Amino acid sequence: MSAPSTPLVGMGCSDGKRLVIRRVGTSPSELLNIVPQNEGSPDSLSMNEEEDDDDPGSRGSWDNKLQFILACVGCSVGLGSLWRFPYLAYTSGGGSFLVPYYLIRLICGIPLLYMELAIGQFTRRGPIGTFSKLCPLFKGAGLASVVVAFFMSTYYNMIIAYAIFYFFSAFRSKLPWEDCSNRWNTKLCWPTHHANMTKPAHSESPAEEFFIGKLLKQSHGIEELGSVRWELAACLLFAWIIVYFALWKSVRSSGRVLYFTATLPFILVLAFLGRSLTLEGADVGLDFLFKPSWHLLKDSKVWIYAAAQNFNSIGIAYGGVITFASYNTEKNKILPDTLLISAINDIACMIIAVFSFATIGNISTEHQTSIDKAISDSPGLVFVVYSTAMSKMPFSSFWAVLFFFMLLCLGLNTQFAIVEVVVTSIQDGFPNWIKKKVLCHELLVFAVCCVSFILGFPLVTQGGIFFFQLIDHYAVCNSIVYIAFFEVIAVSWFYGAGRLATNIERMSGEKTNFYFKFCWVFGAPTLIFFVWLFGILDYTGLSLDNGYHFPTWANVAGWCITAACLLCIPIILVYVTMLAEGKNFFKKLCNAMKPRIEDIPPPIKETEIKEMKTLMKPIIRVKSNSLDHIVIK
Repeated sequence: MSAPSTPLVGMGCSDGKRLVIRRVGTSPSELLNIVPQNEGSPDSLSMNEEEDDDDPGSRGSWDNKLQFILACVGCSVGLGSLWRFPYLAYTSGGGSFLVPYYLIRLICGIPLLYMELAIGQFTRRGPIGTFSKLCPLFKGAGLASVVVAFFMSTYYNMIIAYAIFYFFSAFRSKLPWEDCSNRWNTKLCWPTHHANMTKPAHSESPAEEFFIGKLLKQSHGIEELGSVRWELAACLLFAWIIVYFALWKSVRSSGRVLYFTATLPFILVLAFLGRSLTLEGADVGLDFLFKPSWHLLKDSKVWIYAAAQNFNSIGIAYGGVITFASYNTEKNKILPDTLLISAINDIACMIIAVFSFATIGNISTEHQTSIDKAISDSPGLVFVVYSTAMSKMPFSSFWAVLFFFMLLCLGLNTQFAIVEVVVTSIQDGFPNWIKKKVLCHELLVFAVCCVSFILGFPLVTQGGIFFFQLIDHYAVCNSIVYIAFFEVIAVSWFYGAGRLATNIERMSGEKTNFYFKFCWVFGAPTLIFFVWLFGILDYTGLSLDNGYHFPTWANVAGWCITAACLLCIPIILVYVTMLAEGKNFFKKLCNAMKPRIEDIPPPIKETEIKEMKTLMKPIIRVKSNSLDHIVIK
């Protein structure tokens, strides 16, 4: 139903509230169709700036349901699947990673995705605004997720910069990573297409040497920062320019871009999958992927990586899902979205994993080495694997250009989500300041992109890849598990799983399954807590499989990054409690737990509508002094 245009006048009151006088309709159809006017509508005149800014109805919305699904799918099937999933699976032992990954997916991933979609749609705010309404005591969990998203925005764009570098390097008749005849190659380079060559000890493939020697010009460790790689710096700047122009109009611009960036990759991945399965040694890689080494499940790193990948790939616990759902309409069905996004993510992850490990199996076979030693477990793993796969295809340059363009698209999908979280949260957290100082959305997006680019500049140095791994491990893998724990506690224990289920039913008419309630209240918090505890008891400093151990100061700096993300939770908890009403600490604490949002009224039933129409028949209108009054016969 749509509301008729009704003339109204806004007036100020002595108590600071706003008084709005509207013409009152008299016919049954007019009275039934009256709905509250949005603050941003042209028919409203606001005299209270704070109330205006707090109205969630004034925020934008998706043009259609497809844009929302593509945004979530683009985020989940972005770098989280194509880059991060194969990297963490290989680092964690292949099949040994899949066991905890899918266990955590069933108990935590899907239920928390459903929860975040629900609370985002219900509150129509970003993560900070959402938790300040549902449970002010844990508002810091929302802020912590935004801090993590900000850290991610500074280093995730490096993956896009790498993709841009590879994309332009592929425009050659002969790919630069096909053989060992380039100036960056070393004596350890082994061109696998020459079967009569003797494989040297500790050999490296041409693709691996291109990544380390040409792209990075990598130093020996984080202690050696080295010089700036200006080619990478230019690629990083170009990546931020793309992100800015995709987001400067909020979901109005990013939603349209997603039609292209979220669909093309699926077509290309299927083509590459078919080719990778025909490579020699592909079966070796698939055995490594699907046959777990059970003893590796004792390693806490495997469980932490599995949990972090679950949260990261679907987008939960860092604000992306809440932000996307906040642009949905109130009546949007949540459960079908949850199942569809999860299913697409799982299918994409497995297709990409099969493609990746089939190629790694081919590399290990040609290098005559075990698959766990085939390549180094660095963030560049996917670039080494995928560039090797491209070089083995007919018309290799053509396929390489397509692939790295696809990787660029997927990376942008993820980056759109991350930056959108930061921008939306700033708008929700400081609406009056943004309106007075920043003036428009475009300037806010520009400021966020500029700051992120500057903070990410150390990553384009020769030692930048080590900073990349440090931030990725401590800002995401460590922090995200803690944030997910406090988020689910805040919603299911303090706000109430039953109350959330009622909100969902009143919004969309869906009844929440007992399975989701059980996971919210008991399953997810318990599993996350034990993963968290397991990681603390079995902690060792960050190290790489090639024998490099990060120095003590680097691990201390990493924990400082984790603390910067997580300290928001206890600090804001104390702050909110002290400001809450109450004569003593206990009363203040109780008031700080109370939600600050009104429940959505239940939908009107057909029988109630008929009763209303019956009651409205005797209503007549009497005009007096140019104002309409209602008189009941």
